[in-house]
Amino acid sequence: MKKRHLIFAAMLSLTCSPASAIVGGGAPSTDGVARSVVTIVGSRGNFCTGALIAPKVVLTAAHCVQPGADYKIVDYGADRQPKLQDVKTVAIHPGFKMQAMLNHVATADVALLQLAAPMVGKAPSTLGTPEIPIQVGGRFTIAGVGVTVRGDGKSGGTIRVAGLIATGKPGTLQIRLVDPVGQGTRDGMGACTGDSGAPVFEDKQSGPAIIGVVSWSTGPNGTAGCGGITGVTPLTLYRDWLMQTARQWGARF
Repeated sequence: MKKRHLIFAAMLSLTCSPASAIVGGGAPSTDGVARSVVTIVGSRGNFCTGALIAPKVVLTAAHCVQPGADYKIVDYGADRQPKLQDVKTVAIHPGFKMQAMLNHVATADVALLQLAAPMVGKAPSTLGTPEIPIQVGGRFTIAGVGVTVRGDGKSGGTIRVAGLIATGKPGTLQIRLVDPVGQGTRDGMGACTGDSGAPVFEDKQSGPAIIGVVSWSTGPNGTAGCGGITGVTPLTLYRDWLMQTARQWGARF
């Protein structure tokens, strides 16, 4: 199957998705922190989440946009019909190591997409870094287009948000988030398939700012799946590279 046909297949698998909650709970939202969220589809049939940080620049996870595939942005116009928007350039952080990620080791899982044309109907979000030190129990918000039922692509494609808290030993390489009710030991809110690359927000005095991207998830008690732990790559070590790369593309902040 041709690459473009695979992209359309990925896009069509997201249509007619139910307006149910992010996996385990929560509520759909298309305003507030979700205003910058976009859907990324690839020619290998995969889909991920991204966030607009400038009119023609999208932030996502590096493992979502690996070489050897083509990527498009799904743009929903005023008529709510999905349209494909071209990606001009993909920039993956030079420190990202796929093998490290496969071995469950923290790595520079961040990337930028340069769009061929500005997004219409979306508003860029502010790029920040988490407050240091990151406190256990600190509150964060994720916004993504991932599935609500693991293995069911048609349950994805709708922007949903979830309020989660930091657990474990959060630092500059990795933050682990859990549902404040389930605490990662039973089914709760959290990222799932398709939420990779989703923006993670922290409330700032100036308003919500993206301080990381979703990299991985587990089921309760570290099992395979969703609704347990949401793994986040914080932007602390990578923000300078992101800003420099975006400015080279003509972005202004």
